[in-house]
Amino acid sequence: MALDENFGPVTGRVTVQDAVYEKLREALLLGRFDPGQVLTIAALSQSFSTSHMPVREALRRLAAENALEVSRNGSARVPPVSVGRLDDLCRARVAIEGMATELAALHATPEELDALDEVVEAHELGARKGLVVEMLDFNRAFHYRVYSASRSEVLIQLIDTLWLRYGPYMRMLSAYVEPRMATEDFRSYTVHHRRIIAAMRQRDAGRAREEMVADIRDTQDLLRSLITA
Repeated sequence: MALDENFGPVTGRVTVQDAVYEKLREALLLGRFDPGQVLTIAALSQSFSTSHMPVREALRRLAAENALEVSRNGSARVPPVSVGRLDDLCRARVAIEGMATELAALHATPEELDALDEVVEAHELGARKGLVVEMLDFNRAFHYRVYSASRSEVLIQLIDTLWLRYGPYMRMLSAYVEPRMATEDFRSYTVHHRRIIAAMRQRDAGRAREEMVADIRDTQDLLRSLITA
């Protein structure tokens, strides 16, 4: 089965196995694959210009993280979407990412807050240009910069796992947003982000958390409507 994603050969000081794993993980995290899409070892090996062994091991590691479902023949499938899975993920995201945002509001430096402003501006620029992949990349960058400011290694690791499992829903979101970017107000994509920064500048941890939760819930509501449509 041919893949739309062209990974290219893996090189450098990291092992081939680690490189394949990291590239696949990043693609899943950013929603590069369709929900339910089958990823065969043969197709992935061809895309990476490598043997089957590092691909097989990468798929095994990703299945252990619940990012993929591996069949008996070794092929893997991106988990399908459902309202139940979405709600379960968002329930965890609200709890953990809300806590991380509260901590970030208390610990973020002025330099980190200025960097968040720059990410929001880049996010809006990507939306204005109709670059949905770039826009979603900056969306993730914003969230991760906020959580990094929490100074909590444990929370960041948990969040990374949740976002990895959220990948199929990011794919749905990008497919929905892309054809509408030319007619919608691009600033609507970052309204909560700007409010989060404002709350963080005032060290208002409670309000920062509320805005982060609202950001997650708004996307959840949209995705629920897409799944049930």
